[in-house]
Amino acid sequence: MEHKKNPKLDLRKWSGTLFNLGLAVSLGAVLVAFEWKARDQGIIKTFEGIEDDWDEIEIPQTIQNPPPPPPPPTPIEVNILPDDIDIDKITDIKIDLNTNEQADIPEVELTEAPIKEDIDVIVDFVDVQAMFKGGMDAWYAYLNKNLKYPAQAKRIGIEGMVIVRFVVNTDGSIQDIELVRTIGGGCDEIAKEVIENSPNWTPGRIGGRAVRSRMTMPIRFRLN
Repeated sequence: MEHKKNPKLDLRKWSGTLFNLGLAVSLGAVLVAFEWKARDQGIIKTFEGIEDDWDEIEIPQTIQNPPPPPPPPTPIEVNILPDDIDIDKITDIKIDLNTNEQADIPEVELTEAPIKEDIDVIVDFVDVQAMFKGGMDAWYAYLNKNLKYPAQAKRIGIEGMVIVRFVVNTDGSIQDIELVRTIGGGCDEIAKEVIENSPNWTPGRIGGRAVRSRMTMPIRFRLN
């Protein structure tokens, strides 16, 4: 025979109520703990009525006198010499020409006025034109070897003539390169670079004397 429990003595029916009651009590305890204000019962100590026995240090007053001023500069004495010196009275000057008294010194005669040369002058017209060393055949050979047709000019079909002006110095070097006529497409830069990297030229001459002269050189770009 199976024994049955009395439903009135079953405690599981109160489990939900007891669980909720425990949660409410716990929550209330937490809130009380956070809201609890503690009062400090300690006594604050003050320094009233306490006499200090510190030693007072007396700092002596020091007075620094300014340094004495520097002495005034001594005036410079200028000795003025007379400029009316009699040349006849000067006898202690000796001129040594590395020659003797019997040597016959020839007289120098100028047949024409001396040529005054100004190296900074750039002339446009000369007696003998400046030229690439080796002549025009050497110049064309130099262009065929170093002149590269720009890829951009080939792609868009640019051709024509670029005119470059430059100065040939007395030593044959090149300077002051400028473009007089351009066609674009990279041809202008190539033409200027070819002139800039060229070897020294033979300078122009006036009366047999090398001078700085200005040159104008056309460079043609042609598609085959």
